[in-house]
Amino acid sequence: MTTQAQVIKTRLPNPPPPTDVLLANVHAAVEELKARDVVAIDVRGKSSVTDYMVIASGTSTRHVKSIADEVVRFAKKLDVQPLGVEGEREAEWVLVDLGDVVVHVMLPRVREFYALERLWTVGDQPPDGIDEYGDQDVHGETWAEDRL
Repeated sequence: MTTQAQVIKTRLPNPPPPTDVLLANVHAAVEELKARDVVAIDVRGKSSVTDYMVIASGTSTRHVKSIADEVVRFAKKLDVQPLGVEGEREAEWVLVDLGDVVVHVMLPRVREFYALERLWTVGDQPPDGIDEYGDQDVHGETWAEDRL
């Protein structure tokens, strides 16, 4: 009695797309459903968790959930499975973790309250009146120049 050997077909996972391709895909997804005030923040060097955060607003909980669902759908077209999706039930703030890009879709009042843009961009620009070297800018001149 002979039996045929069974062959198990496996498929090696595709390498993840480059971050810029994933980021462009996320932008296309949020623009598709008319998300408002879309901002991408480069957090490389600030966070070991991700490279970019994309923050967008929806007009209602249904809109927020739909935008997040569209991000997931567009990511799956690239063969990227989300590492996690949180907040879908309440849909006031939905987070979609795509690895190199984390997407936050929020209601405007929630976005204003948590102010993620301010949190992740603090220190990127010198405050008004301070030049890039940290010197006080007095009437167009830096403090260091005044002392010379």
